[in-house]
Amino acid sequence: MKRTGTATAPLHGGHCPPWLFDQMRLLSGAIIEAIILEYGTEEVLRRFADPVWFQAFGSVLGFDWHSSGLTTVVLGAFKESWADRAAEYGLFVAGGKGKASRKTPEEIDQAGSRHALGLNAPALIGASRLAAKVDSGLVQDGYDLYHHVFLFDREGRWTVVQQGMHQENHLARRYHWLSATVHDFTLSPHQGIAGTREQAVLDLTAPVHEPVHQHSLDLLQQPESTLLTLRKLYEGQDGSRHLEMPRYHQVPSPSYFNKVLFKAYEAQPQAYQELVALPGVGASTLRALAMVSEVVHGAELTFQDPVRYSFAHGGKDGTPFPVRRPDYEATIAALESAINHARLGELDKMKAFRRLGSLPGAI
Repeated sequence: MKRTGTATAPLHGGHCPPWLFDQMRLLSGAIIEAIILEYGTEEVLRRFADPVWFQAFGSVLGFDWHSSGLTTVVLGAFKESWADRAAEYGLFVAGGKGKASRKTPEEIDQAGSRHALGLNAPALIGASRLAAKVDSGLVQDGYDLYHHVFLFDREGRWTVVQQGMHQENHLARRYHWLSATVHDFTLSPHQGIAGTREQAVLDLTAPVHEPVHQHSLDLLQQPESTLLTLRKLYEGQDGSRHLEMPRYHQVPSPSYFNKVLFKAYEAQPQAYQELVALPGVGASTLRALAMVSEVVHGAELTFQDPVRYSFAHGGKDGTPFPVRRPDYEATIAALESAINHARLGELDKMKAFRRLGSLPGAI
């Protein structure tokens, strides 16, 4: 069953203490190795796609329960820890924060060729790019993406964890994807969205907006008429209705839209996903088409945030207590011991960890 969740995450300054990052690197790798030995890579991808499990994972590693940095630091630590084990276990990590996120396609391609995986690298790269485009162009919530991580296994299954920040309210929002549950990139594709609820969010992936998808494609057949309608909206001269848009959903400028619209017209996309994937087609283009489709075709737009509930766990800044380094190191040692025994076929310790995870209140 698909889960959708939220977590309020204020943007924090500063850096993770080096000693804690080193411990997070060791422990994150040990935990994921243990999960793979017990359940396989498919289960790891499923867990990373669950916003509640991911938040708990970061908390177990000792990071702030309410900091946006949990996403970037946890995935950064895990990526470092996993570099030497990726080929052995068939689980690969690409991307990261800022400039590292733009290296995702290159890292996917390199992993496939370096380890002779026989994967369809272009399809994986396409999924990575389209997931980023959907969360920046179709989920118009005021958050700008700055972090993108793409996890995949040798069977071609994948998970995306990406995060955006809101410049005005100084909060972050995390988007989770799982390939097994993505049937259409443009219709309810998320496994979960973690972030504080916003007012008047234009979510063009919501099923209620499916008619807008088709109308947007239809509007490409008559670019001149579409531009004329948009110009009336932009100049406030349309007498048929008045569209109330949030402050970060202004009516796009017809002069800017003109160039993009005719490029889309020349491309003649046959499906909405193809339109979204076109170079140059972003949030303002998709919003303009949606607004014109409302005026021309009566496809009413609704503004509702796709997030649903909040959660919180404890962490690095002393809440509910400071990280206890001896306990942390003991946990790493215990996991590593269990993994080493499992490699030798001695599964008793791994079974003990499984029983521990099934106790009431355990995550």
